[in-house]
Amino acid sequence: MSTRYPFTAVVGMDDLRLALLLNAVSPAVGGVLVRGEKGTAKSTAVRALAELLPAVPVVAGCRFSCDPVSPDPGCPDGPHEAGPGAERPARMVELPVGASEDRLVGALDIEKALADGVKAFEPGLLADAHRGILYVDEVNLLHDHLIDLLLDAAAMGSSYVEREGVSVRHAARFLLVGTMNPEEGELRPQLLDRFGLTVEVAASREPEQRVEVVRRRLAFEDDPAAFAARWTGEETALRGRIVAARALLPQVTLGDAVLLQIAATCAAFEVDGMRADIVMARTATALAAWAGRTEVTSEDVRQAALLALPHRRRRSPFDAPGLDEDKLDETLEQFKGDEPEEDPEPDGPGDGGPGDGGPDGGGPGGGIPPQGEGHAPDDVAPDDAPAPDDAPAPEEVPAPEPASAPQGARAGERAAVKAAEPFRTKMLSVPGLGEGAAGRRSRARTEHGRTTGATRPRGALTKLHLAATVRAAAPHQKARGRTGRGLVVRRDDLRQATREGREGNLVLFAVDASGSMAARQRMSAVKGAVLSLLLDAYQRRDKVGLVTFRGRDAEVALPPTSSVDAAAARLEQLPTGGRTPLSAGLLKAHDVLRVERLRDPSRRPLLVVVTDGRATGGGADPVALAARAARLHAADGTASVVVDCETGPVRLGLAVSLARELGGTAVSLDELRADSIAGLVRDVQGTHRTTARRAA
Repeated sequence: MSTRYPFTAVVGMDDLRLALLLNAVSPAVGGVLVRGEKGTAKSTAVRALAELLPAVPVVAGCRFSCDPVSPDPGCPDGPHEAGPGAERPARMVELPVGASEDRLVGALDIEKALADGVKAFEPGLLADAHRGILYVDEVNLLHDHLIDLLLDAAAMGSSYVEREGVSVRHAARFLLVGTMNPEEGELRPQLLDRFGLTVEVAASREPEQRVEVVRRRLAFEDDPAAFAARWTGEETALRGRIVAARALLPQVTLGDAVLLQIAATCAAFEVDGMRADIVMARTATALAAWAGRTEVTSEDVRQAALLALPHRRRRSPFDAPGLDEDKLDETLEQFKGDEPEEDPEPDGPGDGGPGDGGPDGGGPGGGIPPQGEGHAPDDVAPDDAPAPDDAPAPEEVPAPEPASAPQGARAGERAAVKAAEPFRTKMLSVPGLGEGAAGRRSRARTEHGRTTGATRPRGALTKLHLAATVRAAAPHQKARGRTGRGLVVRRDDLRQATREGREGNLVLFAVDASGSMAARQRMSAVKGAVLSLLLDAYQRRDKVGLVTFRGRDAEVALPPTSSVDAAAARLEQLPTGGRTPLSAGLLKAHDVLRVERLRDPSRRPLLVVVTDGRATGGGADPVALAARAARLHAADGTASVVVDCETGPVRLGLAVSLARELGGTAVSLDELRADSIAGLVRDVQGTHRTTARRAA
């Protein structure tokens, strides 16, 4: 077994280490979601935690890790009699992004079940993780149905497998830890709420701390065993402190005054439901036990709020997580009652500990404060910081040139305007039946959905079509010598159910930012419409990209990504002005889609062109060039929608003509609203069928 990096050797990241340790003390807290940029040792810290957990007593030979003192009466390997058992190290089970449903929850041997009537069950990762840690790296990239199964098991403490009349239930209580890079897309708000705590991590900007990180990492890679041996004392001490805190936890009391502070804080920040109150209470209790106290204080409540509330305050994917600490302090002070004096002895979470700064949060602040001195995360801004609408673009993608410095092709630019209020849009979909990644937009053959037929399995059988299997096996029963009641089933008889569900698509926006779109009220409405479509893309689990065109050329403002936050940020900063190089915009979009087809051929694209249809740049005959570029998309069969931004009493209908060349449909800004046009999807599909017949 390879040597893991010691937990106490992790530099900085006090809030992350504290959150992990609190869950080690009290798994009822509900796990941790770690959000942060790449290369910040998120996975290193999580994997190191497993070495600190106490050994787990189990029933010998039980595949489901039953507790010998109180075994699960419904264990598939049971029943077990209470008594002495064996001990094994606590497990950390990793769930790969590409795992199947069977790998997660377990698989049934369908052939044995049909032929012999035997309930043959192979446990999955949920069973392996029982009474340990289940770690999901890049949890935001997991398919929705896997996340639902995972978080339902975490909430209920059990895993249920119901398949073709065979039912299996087993205990599945584990510490759930997920890591994610927000640049690659967000989790749905209801799934965020299932994680007890969340922390934001970022690399330190302090040179001394960065030097120490590099020094320790190089030393570990040179000789892992020797490096780990240097930290044995600190690891042993921290492991003992976890055991002591677990023993003290049942004795910790929550006073009425503290409960009132918790309830008032959750109400003040308008979090949905009651899960936040419960998580805060459990976290505050764990904090007190970790500090060696039997009573919860206001400081425990404050720390618990900073860890448990930021991710529950998001109202849309464009809202940055975070907490107004001034408002938090005011609320706690307003509802502060009589509470015991805090113990001045250095045994609390802020009094240092093993390693650099102490894994229990030796630095100042709470759940989302700085991970290094002098550095504050972008999503917790001071009062005089710019509002989220004016936030700068992330560092990875250059921000557009400022409108205040027009020169060359940028002459005549106008400053960016804010987007109008987003609204619910009518669903746009790609016609036909795809086979792309699971999502919520277009029809597709998927692992989940309604059953539409049966086929021979390609590889492992995952979804049995029982009727088709019986029909395939029935004619051969006499030749196979069947004598009893059981059906003799062979591998060749098994049939895989084909199912139809929904897929996610690549939604590529081509946005006209020329002078003809520059009227402030008009551009505000256009941005509001695109923002609404981005919100729809987030909810339907699409990838999104953004191409803009103005002046003399077009540019890829955002390459296709799962992060709609990044697309919204680019859109908000988009200045306007100059000519309308419509052909350049369409050609740039064609190039982007061509590359994406090579990268991910199963993900079908939807092109959304936002323009008034005017073409005033790009050659001697810009209108003809734009038409030729549009026909390239039509020849590729790309589904497209033109959002017609033309306004005024006299309309030229240029966007409608462009839609015809694209083989798509045109819709006005007003018609884009969900309650304004009922047949938009039908029109898109009908237009494509007409185009296909014309081409044939």
